Amino acid sequence: MEHDDPAVGRARLLATVRVQYPDTLDRRGSGGDHGDHGDHESPTCGGFELLHPTTGEPYSGDRRHLVATCRATANFALGAVAGGPDWCREAASHGLDFLADGHRGAEGFHLVVDADGDTVDRTRSAYAHAFVLLAYARATEAGLDGARDGLDRAADLLDDRFVESSGLLRSDCDPDWDELEPYRGQNANMHACEAYLAAYEATGDDRFLARARTIAHGLTVRLAAETDGLLWEHYTADWDHDFAYNADEPRHQFRPPGYQPGHHLEWAKLLALLDRYDGPANGGGHDASDAGDAADDRPENGWYARAVELFDDAVDLGWTGDGFAYTVGRDGAVRVPDRYGWAVAEGIGAAAALAERAEAHGVERDDERFREWHARLVDCAERFRGPAGLWYEKRVGADSGAGVAADPAGGDRGNDSRVPPDPPGVEPDYHPLGAWYESWRSFGATTGW
Repeated sequence: MEHDDPAVGRARLLATVRVQYPDTLDRRGSGGDHGDHGDHESPTCGGFELLHPTTGEPYSGDRRHLVATCRATANFALGAVAGGPDWCREAASHGLDFLADGHRGAEGFHLVVDADGDTVDRTRSAYAHAFVLLAYARATEAGLDGARDGLDRAADLLDDRFVESSGLLRSDCDPDWDELEPYRGQNANMHACEAYLAAYEATGDDRFLARARTIAHGLTVRLAAETDGLLWEHYTADWDHDFAYNADEPRHQFRPPGYQPGHHLEWAKLLALLDRYDGPANGGGHDASDAGDAADDRPENGWYARAVELFDDAVDLGWTGDGFAYTVGRDGAVRVPDRYGWAVAEGIGAAAALAERAEAHGVERDDERFREWHARLVDCAERFRGPAGLWYEKRVGADSGAGVAADPAGGDRGNDSRVPPDPPGVEPDYHPLGAWYESWRSFGATTGW
């Protein structure tokens, strides 16, 4: 099987959504109109349930996380974009219903609700609101009714409540939009960049591309210049590097300290997309003649060169031979050697996108190198897939290649154990599906398929 065959990427994409459908859908009524339902009417459906990678059965409990709702919606929408069965559109529409009726408040979206739409956590999460824009962008690309209006509302909400004068996003807020702490994070901004790129792909509106460009430059060029080109995770409210943040919690679930090789891979993919869309005649690179004032928001050597640097940094920092170590300290020593499936998936997508850009730039050596990495990482991905076809969250154990990982819950999981996600969960195989989507379209672009 040729890993760089676009038909194989599409087949894997559709296989990923087939595993999810229909068991992930909690059906509690007929579809709605995705309009403004205020805060709130009873939802017309119960959203999505997280499925266990071993059994394929839904987890017990009825909590629904905003990130998971958005990711599942985006997944099924991309199934429709790839020409999947009609139920892809049905399932994506199901997600839009629950976004509008379950998560959406009078202003903003609640982070966690139950299946009846009753609020569990009213945090206004910058990270999660970026995924709201992503969900509506993918649904718009799929041509779903009401999705474009939702995209515009989500973009306006980000602009009004999260985007600061620098063009970067502030952090999480309470229901009254007061910040919960004086913190800024690269992760929320990275996913905002992803969402703006998806919005640009769906609409062709240059303002979304400009937003993505500004965020990418701020994190991967301007701020990274202070850390030898590497991407630190945490910052103060003034966007100074906060090297002490969570230093005593190396296994913090959402904000661990250190460099994350997986995020370097994710940014490599996003910068490859910027190179695809943001250069002269879409050839990538820097051209002040067509960039106007935005010329300063591009790396000196172009997005492609910076993307290659970040991919190579990820390999140097964390590649273990069977995945990527989760976090690495400022001294280059691995802090958390667990290998997460999402990092391998992002490496697959990044390698595909970079191979396409290498061919576009006529860099044959890089084209071959990234196709080889793509094949290697696709083979590695099988280590994360469970009996039900769904991916485990991570692998821990003695054969990580970077030391022995302690079980964060305590105890010894044995040699190289696969760990499922904890409920309510935010990972309905969004990262794997994104890997196959990028493989499909990037290698399709190189073959004219």
